[in-house]
Amino acid sequence: MGAREAAVKRGWAIRRAGFWNPESAADVVVLDAGDRHRRRIKLAGERGTEFLLDLDEAVALRDGDGIMLDDGGIVLVTGQREPLAEIAARTPLEFVRLAWHLGNRHTDVQIAGLRLRIRRDHVLEEMVAGLGASVTAIDASFDPEANVQASAPPVHDHGHDHGR
Repeated sequence: MGAREAAVKRGWAIRRAGFWNPESAADVVVLDAGDRHRRRIKLAGERGTEFLLDLDEAVALRDGDGIMLDDGGIVLVTGQREPLAEIAARTPLEFVRLAWHLGNRHTDVQIAGLRLRIRRDHVLEEMVAGLGASVTAIDASFDPEANVQASAPPVHDHGHDHGR
């Protein structure tokens, strides 16, 4: 192993937002929503800290989380601003209906209070507007709901039952 490789720090664990003091961060890494769901990736902080995120399994990093480094430092994760559509419903029932239609299209959705956020997509924006929603273009950090399908047990269907 060369001297350069030995100097690279390793991010080995995550501290969730609210469970550590972000003011103590050694550095800040700004990532879009796609780059915040990783197991292993080389990253560089805004203050020059280079490190390898090296986790046992892929984790969805949230805005405000901290990546614990092997030297004891913590790097703050900040969500990169992205072009989003913020969707507002008139009623709770309409909110549920809008969320259902977006989910039925396997769209990444962030629930932001009483509003839904999606990546800008004129087809989806026209669809929800046609369902009565108001749509506002914004630039913000995108923090979509985790995909639970990835953690669901595999389908087990091979032509017989197990006595249930």
